[in-house]
This record gives sequence, structure tokens and C-alpha cells, in this order.
Amino acid sequence: MKITKKMEWLLGLATLLLTGLVSIGYSYAENQTAAPCPVVVVDAGHGGKDPGKIGTDGTEEKEINLQIALRLRDCLEAEGFKVVMTRTDDTPLYDDAASNKQRDDLKNRCALIESVHAAFSISIHQNSYSDPDVHGAQVFYYQGSEAGQTMAAAIQSGIRQMADPGNTRIHKANSSYYMLKNAKCPSVIVECGFLSNPEETKKLRTQAYQQQMAEAICAGFVNYYHAADEVDA
Repeated sequence: MKITKKMEWLLGLATLLLTGLVSIGYSYAENQTAAPCPVVVVDAGHGGKDPGKIGTDGTEEKEINLQIALRLRDCLEAEGFKVVMTRTDDTPLYDDAASNKQRDDLKNRCALIESVHAAFSISIHQNSYSDPDVHGAQVFYYQGSEAGQTMAAAIQSGIRQMADPGNTRIHKANSSYYMLKNAKCPSVIVECGFLSNPEETKKLRTQAYQQQMAEAICAGFVNYYHAADEVDA
């Protein structure tokens, strides 16, 4: 059969229409399945001239915080979350001219959380106590925050299962911590251990335990996020 110019034109038009329909269908399917990637702020507490707690061996909290926070960032990104760090080195968030540097630092961390429209924030810290026998990670949330409480419980469970199996602590409400009180999204503070306990400090200084703690926090958060997502669906 001889193909006329008109038939060629019609065949070309049909091909274009089919290609367009397939493309539209593909884009529509993508839009239906692709969920927006939530922003998680990972906050490494202290920094700069503020070392945080000091261990019995001179270990500074700010460095342990940063190492665990960086590892947590990597874990969360591997799970598909968009992560924003409050700091990635020893640079503080306070203004050198500020009269109250600690408050200025905390205020700027909360401002960063708000500026990136974070859906969640996880702050990494270390604890200390007068009794050197006290040990164990504990997760804090803002009193009255149902989402914060659920997230804290999930992370506490993750730590117990994956990093600190002998831990008998439970997640705890707090109404005074600046970060919990002023962050405009569900937030938790993870106190990963006690620098006043020599054995726990020794563990927290190792890369292996830092990685283990980061993975445990990440696993707990991921469990919380997917459970909350199913409820909202």
C-alpha cells in the first residue's frame, strides 16, 4: 500500500498524541506516588567556646554530640529524609557580641529550625550527674506535645533495642528546655549517655558506639514517622 503524505502526517500526529498521553500518564503516576520529603533538623548541641558537659577524662560533650549528629544525618539521608544540620563543625551559633551567648545560640538554633520549615528536630546531647554510677541514654520531649511524646518513645525504644540493651530509662517530659519549648515542630533531645560515668564515656568516644547510637536513633525515628504516616493516611 502506498503511503501518501496525508497518511504520513496522520501517523505522525497519532504518534505524538500517544507519546504525550504516555508521558502525561507517567507524570500523573509519579505525582500520585511521590510523597514530599520531610525536612529533619539534626542539632549537635553546644560548640565553639561552649564545650557542654566535661567528662571525667576531659572529654568535651560538644565533640561527641557532633560525631553522633553527623552519623545520624547520614543514616536519615539513607532513609530518604532531607536533613539540615545546625552545625557540621565546631562553629558556634551565637554572636560573639551577644551578652548571653548561650541564650543567643539556642535562639539561633530555633530560628534555623523555623527557617527551613522543619517537620521534626532531633537534638543530640550528653548528660552528667554527681553520682558517677548513673548511666544510660534518655530521650526528652516537650510536656504536652503528643507528637513529641510518641517520637521520644519510639527513639527510646530504638536505643534500648539497638545500642543500650540494659537501659531501663523511659522517655521523659520537660517544660523548661529552651529547644523543646521554642521549636515550632515535634522535637526531642536525646541525651546519649553520662559523661560523668567513666565506662559510658569510654563507649561514647568510640566510633563504633557513636555509629550504633546514631543508627538506633534513626531506626526509632523512622518507626515513629511511618506509624504516624499510616495514621494520617
